[in-house]
Amino acid sequence: MRNRFKGKDFLAFKDMDREEIEFITDLSLDFKKKWTIREPHEYLKGQVWAALFEKNSTRTRNAFERAAADLGVRVVYLRPDEMQMTRGEPLKDTARILDRYFDGLFIRTFGHEIVEECAKWMQNPVINGLTALEHPTQGIADLMTIKEKKGHYQGLKMCYAGNIYNVAYTTMIFCATLGIDLSIACPEGIEPDEKMLAETKRRAKLSGAKIEITSDFDKALSGADIVYGMSQYSMGQSEEEIAHLKEVFKPYQITMEQLKKAKSDAIFMHCLPAHRGEEVTDEVMECDQSVIFDEGENRMHSIKAIIAAVAD
Repeated sequence: MRNRFKGKDFLAFKDMDREEIEFITDLSLDFKKKWTIREPHEYLKGQVWAALFEKNSTRTRNAFERAAADLGVRVVYLRPDEMQMTRGEPLKDTARILDRYFDGLFIRTFGHEIVEECAKWMQNPVINGLTALEHPTQGIADLMTIKEKKGHYQGLKMCYAGNIYNVAYTTMIFCATLGIDLSIACPEGIEPDEKMLAETKRRAKLSGAKIEITSDFDKALSGADIVYGMSQYSMGQSEEEIAHLKEVFKPYQITMEQLKKAKSDAIFMHCLPAHRGEEVTDEVMECDQSVIFDEGENRMHSIKAIIAAVAD
C-alpha cells in the first residue's frame, strides 16, 4: 500500500481501515529493525514539532521525544499552564498560531474533541498521544507486539480485563478490523460507548471476529492467546469513584492462577502504568509470559513510524 497518511492527522483507529492499520504496524516494525542495527534514519532533519501534554506521561512523552530525535526532528515541549489557553484563549486561535510555528503537533489531552478541533484548524499533521476516546499510538505498539510474538492476527483470541475507556476502544476497533476474537471481562454495569460499540460490531461482521463483553472472567480467559490487563480507573476520577471501581473489579484481578486458564503459550500484555496488586499481581507482571517491556519499547517505534508517515 502506498502511504495514505502523508500530510494527514493520526487521531483514532476508528478513522482507519485494515490496510492503513497494517501499513503503520509494518512500518513500525521496519523502523524497529533499523533502530536495532543502529541504522541512521534522520529522514526529517530540520523539522520542528510541538508536544502539548495536558496529562502526565512517562512512556508517551519519552517515546515521542526519542522517536523524534532519531528522525532528526527537534521537539518543543509546551506546558499548558504557561499558555494563554488556560486564560480563555480559544483553541482555534492557539492551533492556528502553532501551525505557523511548527511542522506538526503531538498532543495528549482529555476530550477527543480537543484533538479534533486542533486538526480542524491546523494544516500540519496532528497526532493523538491519548484522549478519553482512543490511544492510537498504543494500539500500533500492541499490534507490533502481537505480530512479533504470535506471527499473525486472524483467529487469535484476546481476553481484556479492565475498565472500558480509551485503550479498550482502540483495542476493540483493531481486534474487530483484523479478525482477532475479543472477550472483555468486566463487572455488570460497565458499559462501552454506544457509537464505538456499533463501529466495532460493524467491523467484526466484515472480518469474522467475535466480540463480547462478559462478567464471566473464566469464559473470557478460556482459549485466550493474549491476556491484556488494564487499569480499573483513570486519571481525574474522584476518590469515591476509584474506591467503588477497585471493589467491583476485585474478581477480575489477573493472577497466575487466572493466567493458567488461558492457553499455555498465552502472552500477558499491559499498556502501563500498572497498579501492581490491583488489576494484576506482581508475579504475573514478572512471569515469562509477560511481554510488557517489549510492548513498552514498541511505543517508541510506533510513534516514530506515525511521525514519519504523516510528516509533509
